[in-house]
Amino acid sequence: MGVDRDGVMLPRLRPADVARRGLIFGLLGVIPLIVATLSISGRSDREEFLAVVGVLSGSSGLGLAVVGAGFWWASAGDIRRMRDWRTLTTQAASITIVGPAFLRSGLFLTILGAAALGLCQLVEAR
Repeated sequence: MGVDRDGVMLPRLRPADVARRGLIFGLLGVIPLIVATLSISGRSDREEFLAVVGVLSGSSGLGLAVVGAGFWWASAGDIRRMRDWRTLTTQAASITIVGPAFLRSGLFLTILGAAALGLCQLVEAR
């Protein structure tokens, strides 16, 4: 990876790469969700746990993804990695880092919420 004249790592982040990483993290996050679900003994308690996790993580994930996409759009192509935090010169420039972080976190939580709601349907049908 190279560095431009401002000290920002090149190449810049692309939305597809950030989205792919968020989806992979979300899929990997399903494993601890399954382990936590199996550790709950009562069927109704399992359903309630999965429903709450699904709704909370899904709704907050969608919100973060929308806000992250908005920050990405507002930064007009000047997207930076978390490692480029030291290159920021103004407070307003922080959206160049927050946009990708929110987008990745939002996709992670959305996938986790969808998996939790899917597991809730499986537990309920059993």
